[in-house]
Amino acid sequence: MEGTRKLNKDCTCLDVAFKHCFTHESFDHLQPLFPTVRPLANRVIWFNNHRCKLSCHRRVDECSWKQEMKSRVSCVDEDDCESCRLEYCWWRTAAEFDKCVKLKLGFPNVSILTPRLRLLRELERLALVAPDGLNELQHKLLEYRSGDFWVPTGGIAKEHMDIPPVNTILLVGFSGSGKSSLINLMYSILGRSGLIPFAQTSSGRSNYTTMYMEEHNVLRSTRSGFCIYDSRGFDYHGTREALEEMSSWMSEGIHHNQPCFRYNDRATTADDAAMENVTLRSSSNFLQREVNCVMVVANIAQIYKALKAGDLKPLEATRQLFSFSALRKSNENPLLILTHGDLLSTEERIDGRMKICEHLEISETNGVYDILCLNEYGFPVEESDPVSAYALTEAVYRALLISDRSHFPKMKFKDWAMLILLWLMRFIGFCFAFLADVCSNLGKKQKLRNEFDSRHYKLKP
Repeated sequence: MEGTRKLNKDCTCLDVAFKHCFTHESFDHLQPLFPTVRPLANRVIWFNNHRCKLSCHRRVDECSWKQEMKSRVSCVDEDDCESCRLEYCWWRTAAEFDKCVKLKLGFPNVSILTPRLRLLRELERLALVAPDGLNELQHKLLEYRSGDFWVPTGGIAKEHMDIPPVNTILLVGFSGSGKSSLINLMYSILGRSGLIPFAQTSSGRSNYTTMYMEEHNVLRSTRSGFCIYDSRGFDYHGTREALEEMSSWMSEGIHHNQPCFRYNDRATTADDAAMENVTLRSSSNFLQREVNCVMVVANIAQIYKALKAGDLKPLEATRQLFSFSALRKSNENPLLILTHGDLLSTEERIDGRMKICEHLEISETNGVYDILCLNEYGFPVEESDPVSAYALTEAVYRALLISDRSHFPKMKFKDWAMLILLWLMRFIGFCFAFLADVCSNLGKKQKLRNEFDSRHYKLKP
């Protein structure tokens, strides 16, 4: 029994020694109660100090290695570094970029800034802010809850505003504009999902088109305060039908798996079973969401090539879509996203953006973003493009700012009473108008009958 007690006591002492050896350099502050364990504890202290020294040396070596590699990369020839930057800073090969560089040093006179120079300065702003600003905007979007960007206006408190639980951003555009590819790029940048395609896209060998409205939680978070809706592309020759469909979306709202069938789908669709399952897929259990902001996605390469060929139809159809009054929220134009700019040269890309903005009567630098999409395999068009990544993140951030500005106050009892009274007065007015029309028709019939009777009486012998 005594041997067992002694062993337990030594183990307890050893345990205490191990706990203190990682926080103290010696056991001088402890009472000399562990004579049998003290030599072992001293060895543990030596081992701990030696391990700390090795860890410090390893960290120093690792830091020096990283610094050396960084210096090697940064100290390569400046021409090579500049060529690497030009992979995504495509505008730096433009003809007037030298003038833009000279204007960087001071505050230039606004009168000497041509639209082209303003555009180049805006692109330089994105390139300057992109390396450090991307993480900051991503963090704001991850922490965003609906109404976070709302600011007090009109003397109404936030709790009296009608703020939905989730803000809805709708992507609209014509077929082949790159809406679904833009969704995949959002997943890759905002959702940290890598190169996983979440939305099916069309390609040169496929005529696939989005037949249903699709709600996408691009942050892949259960607490996301916004969602992105992908819609079916419109036809350049069916602008009137497109405006009617968008008007219903903006007034009635949209929901997940809402069908986007057109009049000619029955004639062109070979699979009748897919048409019959529309009611099953578009379940009413999905929440109906109000559209808070709209992004108009346009294929700049397609529009510019059509312009060079003398075809104004794509540009005019884009103008009608962008200028549609139902898309405006809080007196703000919808955001314009230009895609497939990599298919054009530098001069064509700049010229195409300026012509589109001029025809739409908007600024070429405010609310317009030139973003490269993902291809059909989920890979970026270029190997690395932080400018497009930041531009896309800023576009979503700007859309949420517009969304939180477009909320209205909650309806109070007085408002409901006035609304009911208004509808009642309209109903009474409609009834009186109907009675007046009926009485007028009866009066006309009676007058005609009297005239007929008088004529018939005169003709009697």
